[in-house]
Amino acid sequence: MKKSLYLICFVILVIASLPAYSQKYKTAADTGKLNMEYVKVSNDIADLSAQLTIAQNKLPEYQAKANEAESDAQKAAVSSSEQAYEATDGSVKDAKKARKKAKKAYKVAKDARSAINNLEDQEDKIKNLTSRLGKKKERLQKLDEMRADIFAKL
Repeated sequence: MKKSLYLICFVILVIASLPAYSQKYKTAADTGKLNMEYVKVSNDIADLSAQLTIAQNKLPEYQAKANEAESDAQKAAVSSSEQAYEATDGSVKDAKKARKKAKKAYKVAKDARSAINNLEDQEDKIKNLTSRLGKKKERLQKLDEMRADIFAKL
């Protein structure tokens, strides 16, 4: 019983002291390293911001392509369906036309699916860049706090 009590007290002490040791840069001698990491994180933020802006500017283009491809696919499907209906009572020539239109409609549908996938990929890219940018900004804020703590000790 005594051993478990000592163990519990030790664990509580360790958990309570973790925030004090979580700061990577603590002394004035560490300011060089802190400044290097600060510059690196700032550059990463600038790069991610530029990439995010580019991705967001391309998003309407992808949306327009996806919408256009989807409407083209619907038109091709309707046309193919009409041709197939005509071919049911028609000749072999009508059946061949229906087959060609069906192949064309299938190809257009694949293009539409591809355009929609590209749009989804672009949206995922924007989410990823936004997430990474948020993490970098949090790290920059922590570095600012570390810098303030170091200067407060001087």
